[in-house]
Amino acid sequence: MKHFAHDKPFLLESGATLPGIEISYYTYGALNAEGSNVIWICHALTANADPTDWWQGFVGNDAVIDPAKYFIVCANILGSCYGSSGPLNINPETQQPYYHLFPSITIRDMVNAHMLLRAHLKIETIHLLIGGSMGGYQAIEWALMEKDRIQQLFLLATSPTESAWGIAVHTAQRLAIEADQSWKENTANAGKKGLKAARAIGMLTYRNYGIMVKTQSDTDAEKLDHYKAASYILHQGNKLSDRFNAYSYWLLTKALDTHHIARGRGGNTDTVLKSIGQRSLIIGISSDILCPLIEQQHMAAQMPNASLVEIDSVYGHDGFLVETEKISAQLKAWLK
Repeated sequence: MKHFAHDKPFLLESGATLPGIEISYYTYGALNAEGSNVIWICHALTANADPTDWWQGFVGNDAVIDPAKYFIVCANILGSCYGSSGPLNINPETQQPYYHLFPSITIRDMVNAHMLLRAHLKIETIHLLIGGSMGGYQAIEWALMEKDRIQQLFLLATSPTESAWGIAVHTAQRLAIEADQSWKENTANAGKKGLKAARAIGMLTYRNYGIMVKTQSDTDAEKLDHYKAASYILHQGNKLSDRFNAYSYWLLTKALDTHHIARGRGGNTDTVLKSIGQRSLIIGISSDILCPLIEQQHMAAQMPNASLVEIDSVYGHDGFLVETEKISAQLKAWLK
C-alpha cells in the first residue's frame, strides 16, 4: 500500500474544510510511454484499495484487468477506515481522533480526492474508469467532473442517483448503529454491535429471496432454533464488525444518500446523463434488488455511447463481485 499526503486545506461540498487529507492506494503494472494504459478502479462501500483482494479473477495476472498490460490504480475512499482520512484519524485541532466530529462527506468529495491523487501520479488521461455499486457512483461523477480526462467507463450494478429505497435501507442501518449504547462513546469500537446489525440489514439487500432460500434453507423439519439462515447472517455481521468501523460505515452510508448527478447541474437527471459522452459499458444483474436492473437500463437509454449487458445471476447485488467469469468475458469483448 502506498500513501499520498495532501497538506493543504481540502474543501468539502458541505462547506466544511479538512486541514489536509491522506489517501492510501495501490498501483499495479507500469504506465506506458504514452500514458494511455491507465485503468482506475473505484471501490464500493466497505472494500479497500486492493482490488486483487476483493475482485479476484477480474484483476490480477492473466485476468482481463492485467498489470502486464495496464497501469492499474485503486484508492481508498475518503471517510473509510482503510488508510485514507476518516473518523479514526487524528484531528489536529484536538490531537484526538475525530470520531463523531469528522465532517460529512459526499461522493463528489471522494472524487475530488481521487483527482488530487491522479495529479500527484502525473496521470493525464484514464483509459478506462471502473466502478461497481458505490464505486460506480464515483465513476459517474468523475466522468462529469473531468470529462476530457476520462476516456471510457465500465459501470456495474450502479445508478445515477441514490434511490428512495437505498436511502431507506441506509437509514435503517444507521438506526441500528445508533441503537448501540456504546455509539455515543468516543472510542474506536463505539457502535460495533450496531454495525453487526447494520451489516445484517445490508445482507438482505445484497442477496435476495431466491439465493437465500436456495443456499440457507434447513432440511430438518424438527428444528426449533439455530437455523442455517440465522447463522449465515450472524456470521456476516461478525465478519464486517471485526474488520470495519462503525463511524466509517455511518458516515459512508450518509455519503451514499447524497449521490445525485443532477445536483448543481440543472436538476434534470436525464439531461445530465445525456451529457456523458464517453464510450461506456454498463452491466446490470438480473436479481439485484439494491440497484435493480431498471436503473442500468435507464442509464443506458440516456447515455449516448453506452452499451448495456444484463447478467443473469442468482447472487443479487453481490453478483457484480461474484460473477467474475461472465463479467470478464463481456468486458474483454467490449474492449476489443
